[in-house]
Amino acid sequence: MGRTVRIIGGQYKKSTLPVLEIDGFRPTPDRVRETLYNWIDHFWYGVYEDKSVLDLFAGTGALGFEATSRGARYVLLSDQNPKVIEELRKSRDKLKADAVRINSLGVPKILERMDASRFDLVLLDPPFNSDLLETTKPYLEQILLPQGLVYIESNKPQTLNESFELLRESKAGQVYFYLFKLKRDNI
Repeated sequence: MGRTVRIIGGQYKKSTLPVLEIDGFRPTPDRVRETLYNWIDHFWYGVYEDKSVLDLFAGTGALGFEATSRGARYVLLSDQNPKVIEELRKSRDKLKADAVRINSLGVPKILERMDASRFDLVLLDPPFNSDLLETTKPYLEQILLPQGLVYIESNKPQTLNESFELLRESKAGQVYFYLFKLKRDNI
């Protein structure tokens, strides 16, 4: 088995997920995921049971499976690479992660079709040096629940519009990562 990443918390703690040998494929490091979920635990008081999560550029699925492992009610993993989709399905089945759904639509198509879908947390870790993050940003308000959180991981500094409050930010090596909250109570 090639490279793997491990789930760091919850019921699937220490379970491994495969890292495919795909050009530009770089899973979020354990240290960054641990920081992210410490931030989320702080704002959600460690309660994930009623939460819905969208991992939009899922890759290994580590960010989304981490939410499932901690008890999220519903997690949608999305990626448009067929090999990635196949591995995500295998990982979901291996973990028996019934709360996880997998979608192969790309951006922006998946976002355009989400009129009724709302999430407590949207995880954004697109391929570096792509325009996918900028393509996604205009849709965030429509797909988030009131007070919803957005995680962004990028190789460049990032901001969101005035509808969002920056809660936390950090940098690890060449990776910038942020947690934002939608300010408005209702949309």
